[in-house]
Amino acid sequence: MTATKAPKKHKLIEYANGPSLEEINGTVEVPEGKGFWKLLLAYSGPGALVAVGYMDPGNWSTSITGGQNFQYLLMSVILMSSLIAMLLQYMAAKLGIVTQMDLAQAIRARTSKSLGIVLWILTELAIMATDIAEVIGAAIALYLLFGIPLMIAVFITVLDVMLLLLLTKIGFRKIEAIVVALIVVIFVVFAYEVALSNPDWNGVIKGLVPNAQTFSTTKHIGGQTPLTGALGIIGATVMPHNLYLHSAVSQTRKIDRHNEEQVAQTVRFSTWDSNIQLTMAFFVNALLLIMGVAVFKTGAVKDPSFFGLFEALSDTSTMSNGLLASVARTGVLSTLFAVALLASGQNSTITGTLTGQVIMEGFVHLRMPLWLRRLVTRLLSVIPVLICVMLTSGKPAVEEHEALNTLMNNSQVFLAFALPFSMLPLLMFTDSRVEMGDRFKNSLLIRGLGWLSVIGLTYLNMIGLPGQIEAFFGDQATNGQLALADDIAYVLIVGVLALLVWMIIELRKGNQRFEQQLATEK
Repeated sequence: MTATKAPKKHKLIEYANGPSLEEINGTVEVPEGKGFWKLLLAYSGPGALVAVGYMDPGNWSTSITGGQNFQYLLMSVILMSSLIAMLLQYMAAKLGIVTQMDLAQAIRARTSKSLGIVLWILTELAIMATDIAEVIGAAIALYLLFGIPLMIAVFITVLDVMLLLLLTKIGFRKIEAIVVALIVVIFVVFAYEVALSNPDWNGVIKGLVPNAQTFSTTKHIGGQTPLTGALGIIGATVMPHNLYLHSAVSQTRKIDRHNEEQVAQTVRFSTWDSNIQLTMAFFVNALLLIMGVAVFKTGAVKDPSFFGLFEALSDTSTMSNGLLASVARTGVLSTLFAVALLASGQNSTITGTLTGQVIMEGFVHLRMPLWLRRLVTRLLSVIPVLICVMLTSGKPAVEEHEALNTLMNNSQVFLAFALPFSMLPLLMFTDSRVEMGDRFKNSLLIRGLGWLSVIGLTYLNMIGLPGQIEAFFGDQATNGQLALADDIAYVLIVGVLALLVWMIIELRKGNQRFEQQLATEK
């Protein structure tokens, strides 16, 4: 009689140094010998998970406010951000497919343990900052739709861990389908509201071409210049966690990793999938900016927070035409807005949790169940939101709304720190013949565009940092507080640059060791 092998027992937190997201890695079947459209359908899905990060609640107020203040001027910034996103996500997917490592694993394999821990903490802070925006968005949506008090609504957002538990039982392909469905809901809501507004499409098309005014610092409207508006859109659009996520979920398709033609096919169709989904994200962000211009009268939105936008969409006096005013009177516009906000928050729940697991496994080689990972991250993100709600609970509603909006905007400051530490190694890895091989390393054009994007985004994030730190002191900041904010920002910039230099040196040394290892094996 043969003894039955006992199932392996898993600890709550255990060592992990295997394939990225091992539970779903290489689990989605890909048909062989099929036509373009069937193959595209088989590879579609990971791009949607990534696109969610480009249309999360953090994007909404920046795009709508940009439209209110500068009409269609910043449309070109949304377009440029989307094109850069396509470039970066292409490289992230290619890294995962070709090297069979996600970005966190690749960085950790080429750097010391101490630097790996530093980069892990920095990236975790960026994920938590993103999660704060999701908590605020979901809590406000619950308050607006069902009248649930904000304090209770914030606690309810913690329960989305139950949703995640359910999703992990139904299979990764169905998770991708749910995410796509929620993206469609968001798109349809904003497309409907914009269609009613009858925007100036000639103005929209002209706005897609940048001009001298796009990054101007002289034209002040509503306390904002085109440059600060552009920085807000860029900062809310290109987020570091998407690069880690895409390099992991691009490995979910089941292919022969030693067959170069199958690898090339996977890279090609993953790029199609990513670009199609990011095009959808571009349209959503463009619709948000068009809303700011065409749905509302110019200057009508005094409060760009979610509360203010909800109220503006139900206020007939803020609408730009009679048709919108008649629909706004019914409450349909504001209700649809809140539904889209809730859908956006739930989408980000799924992708944020997967990214957190990628980061933890890649940098510190620890794995925990997805539900526990989500619970810990969400509870940490809920704390500052609860403090904000409690501190403003006895004050007028306007102050509470402003405080939450300020917290959401200020939380994004960590994204400016973390972005260079994901973009730069991604570019270095995919530029390398050692890492990617002659066939898959970046072409000269991709390399040039990549360096231009990385240097440009890093520069814009750094010059926008003083303004972000100043925002912590509020609208009534004294000259002394503004000077202190600038000093803090300059110290942080020096720290970021020093850390980047440390990372570059270690990555180059790690790459040389890997090259020597390969030469020895030959």
